Amino acid sequence: MKFTILFGGKAGQGPNILSTLLGQALINRGYYVFMSRDYESVIRGGHNFNVITFSDEQIYSNESKVDLIVALDENTINLHKKKLKRDGSIIQGEGKGNMYFAGRIYKLLCIDFKVLEEQLRELKQRFEENVKEAMEGYNSEIKSACKVEISKRKLFFMNGNKGISDGAVKSGIDVYFAYPMTPATNVISELAERQLENNFVVMELENEIAVINAAIGSAITGAKAMIGTSGGGFDLMTEALSLTGIAETPLVIYLASRPGPSTGIATYTGQGDLDLARHSGHGEFPRLVVAPGDPVEAEELTSQAFFFSQEFGIPAIVLSDKHLAESSYTTNEIAMITLSKKRTELKRYNSYETDEFGNVAENPERIIRNVDERNEKQKKINREAERFENYKIYGNKNSKNVVVSYGSTKGAIVDSIKNLDVKFVQILYLEPFPEKIKKEIEGKNIILVENSATGQLAKLIAEKTGIFIDDKNKILRYDGRPFLHDELSEEIKRRLRR
Repeated sequence: MKFTILFGGKAGQGPNILSTLLGQALINRGYYVFMSRDYESVIRGGHNFNVITFSDEQIYSNESKVDLIVALDENTINLHKKKLKRDGSIIQGEGKGNMYFAGRIYKLLCIDFKVLEEQLRELKQRFEENVKEAMEGYNSEIKSACKVEISKRKLFFMNGNKGISDGAVKSGIDVYFAYPMTPATNVISELAERQLENNFVVMELENEIAVINAAIGSAITGAKAMIGTSGGGFDLMTEALSLTGIAETPLVIYLASRPGPSTGIATYTGQGDLDLARHSGHGEFPRLVVAPGDPVEAEELTSQAFFFSQEFGIPAIVLSDKHLAESSYTTNEIAMITLSKKRTELKRYNSYETDEFGNVAENPERIIRNVDERNEKQKKINREAERFENYKIYGNKNSKNVVVSYGSTKGAIVDSIKNLDVKFVQILYLEPFPEKIKKEIEGKNIILVENSATGQLAKLIAEKTGIFIDDKNKILRYDGRPFLHDELSEEIKRRLRR
């Protein structure tokens, strides 16, 4: 069983709270739920919509057709009616509040009203008004799809930003600096709510340059420091990023991508920042770049980023995007946390090449020694990375067809290949790049799936393995929207070697 609902309306009408309430109710009944958000860069007006897909089997993405449209305004119907399945239906009620729609949906899906009532009580806002409005909708709905039963499965509902935040807290973060920038912004509020009980500090500063320099200063004093931003903010940080390289300052950086260049489309998704994460900063210095594909991996890889940054005194970048950051996934997995010790060194820090006492050094012998030491550190990082799961395999491990990708595309790929003769190689570590991947893809029909226009992962694979991916086998999406698993499945089918 699989059922998809689209909630649409103007910003401020409440499609987000509607889908969140229903998603949690479904999770509590043991259903697997995936929820994505699509919204314009406006506070009021425009058009926002959320899509929920729920199933009695694991689901990681949405599909292109929907069973039900919940239209908080007429524009939602005009924009999305082509997506409705032949036997689908529309719930509408011009002028009605969002809780009216909540009542109708719960009635339609045969969820007891008491469930919704308790959820509204937990919101602690306008409880009496909300219940009255929801009851009106519940009583007015005459249809009944009865899709929802109760299962004993114990499941959790979380988005990528929550996974990043959990990983930071469990790793013993001391300070988080940020300047708000979609889609990393929610990590500020998530961590701010937890700072008192977990004894760390969250600070919003005036710009991204201040953010990274404050974090470097904190790290020098021995604090476990982390910062968060998107591509435009990361651009501003790159000079100071080089400072972390030469001063050997441990720092975790959350880079949540969105389409660029410049402001691009600020509230949509993309994977165009892979090259930025790998190459930003002047000069040569070691770094870590990891890319989670779901919230559990976000938690685990954030933890590993703290480990590497503290162990080796390097910047460690957790590369995500809007789709992973703000979509909600269902899981019953518990993240594996990697514990890390604080790196505390009482010494002089400098942006210049230095001698063993931290004094400026310009003689050739010392410069060569320092550069060689940094290069040797990179080799140690590479060896240490082999202890971790730096890529994953899904599907038919012996298939001659191999899909390669990283990050948030994981969900749609896993869902799209269920009935295909395909092996999917999901790359978690982008720097250092796993050498063993070469044996997984060499001599195979390689298909790239990426939310970018140029296929940056293909260039990375060619650089590290010498294996080139045919342009005809690159499935690229760069309109700011995520892949949908039914459409992606058809694209992969067309590229399979029989």
